[in-house]
Amino acid sequence: MFTLTRDDGYTISTDPDRLDLDRVHHWLSTDAYWAIGRDQETVTRAFAGSIGYGVYRPVDDRQVAVARVITDRTTFGYLCDVYVDRTERGHGLGSWLAGAVRDHLATLGVRRMLLATLDAHGLYQKLGFTTVDGERWMELDRRHDSAVSPLTGKDQSAG
Repeated sequence: MFTLTRDDGYTISTDPDRLDLDRVHHWLSTDAYWAIGRDQETVTRAFAGSIGYGVYRPVDDRQVAVARVITDRTTFGYLCDVYVDRTERGHGLGSWLAGAVRDHLATLGVRRMLLATLDAHGLYQKLGFTTVDGERWMELDRRHDSAVSPLTGKDQSAG
């Protein structure tokens, strides 16, 4: 497990038992443009298959931020679900969290990371991220295809 504490007492931890997934679900499903409406089961399963990073407030150990990395823990990581509670913004927690994730993955040997953002390019650029060649990366986006089962990935309408 990875743990890091700032001089002001905020702590980052990858301990899955510390993650408040009810709180994370609330943040993501109600206030994160990329995850509006995401259900609790999806959040729980997503974090179970990833490295989750929680940020905890020094006064009461309450979780105030989160990030998730989908990774093989060896060569590649996809940084996603980065969220800082609205009441805690403005203290540099997002930059600190993203930088700590970057550095932690480097200790595992991960040399390539990817992320997607609509509005935080400046934050990530300060940490060494650059924009990606639009011709190289491709996607298959089935988030709105109700015929595909989220559990099996199979077409539900097929006989």
